[in-house]
Amino acid sequence: MTTYTALTTLSGKDQAEALGEAMETLWPEPTGVGVFEMEDGSGLWEVGGYFEEQPDDTELALLAAGFGAKPFVISEVPDTDWVAKVRRELVPVEAGRFFVYGSHDADKVPEGSEPLLIEAAMAFGTGHHGTTLGCLRALDALAGDGFEGQAVADIGCGTAVLAMGAARIWPGTVLASDIDEVAVDVARANVAANGLEGRVKCVEAAGFDQPDLTAAAPFDLVFANILKAPLVELAPAMAAHLQPGGHAILSGILNEQADEVIAVYTQNGINLTLRQEIGEWTTLTLTRG
Repeated sequence: MTTYTALTTLSGKDQAEALGEAMETLWPEPTGVGVFEMEDGSGLWEVGGYFEEQPDDTELALLAAGFGAKPFVISEVPDTDWVAKVRRELVPVEAGRFFVYGSHDADKVPEGSEPLLIEAAMAFGTGHHGTTLGCLRALDALAGDGFEGQAVADIGCGTAVLAMGAARIWPGTVLASDIDEVAVDVARANVAANGLEGRVKCVEAAGFDQPDLTAAAPFDLVFANILKAPLVELAPAMAAHLQPGGHAILSGILNEQADEVIAVYTQNGINLTLRQEIGEWTTLTLTRG
């Protein structure tokens, strides 16, 4: 079945959210509406709708004009077996000792590697994105230098691939949190698929605001693979929940945004120890003084 998307951009979170709400009243009605801040540092927001019938371009033009947005771009989305497509295109990823793979590539796991199974249907956070790959490499580098995490948290965990990586190499329990309930469910499914139940605990939380996280602090390692704005906002809480000498591995940062993130964390007593770029993305390893 052919479906349709209608996408536009505009300035301002409030305007974007209001436009998203207005799209819910369209007919034919969208099956879903998304409002996202763009990651290119432009300050623009993307608003998009998904439709099972072709949307009315006149209604969309009126909405765009009414909210000061660019004209909507309407596209057909062909009927595709996305899981099969991802399986064809998503090859395993090696990041130091870690080997991230789907079950269709189980026969390719190298002997002596630390395997992390993420199914093709859960493609975000498989290790192919430069941010996840960078974090796994940073974890491998820390472990290679002799660091052993005793109290580890993965904030904004997504698939929990980073939390599972830490649990593969260290004996303690790792906390994995995400603000999104669906992401937490996905994380729990991945933990079970990797035989790490009881080793990785997945909780729903905004930042560190959750009883399990509060009780386990201070941490000696925290992952936060999110985006620049929430990373900057998280800096004071990171300082409060990271023990002296503890490490933070941060990503979701465009290369041109890295200096700003470093400056904010330095102001909070967490200093840069390693910076790596993969494509357009930067991963930072920092240490609290």
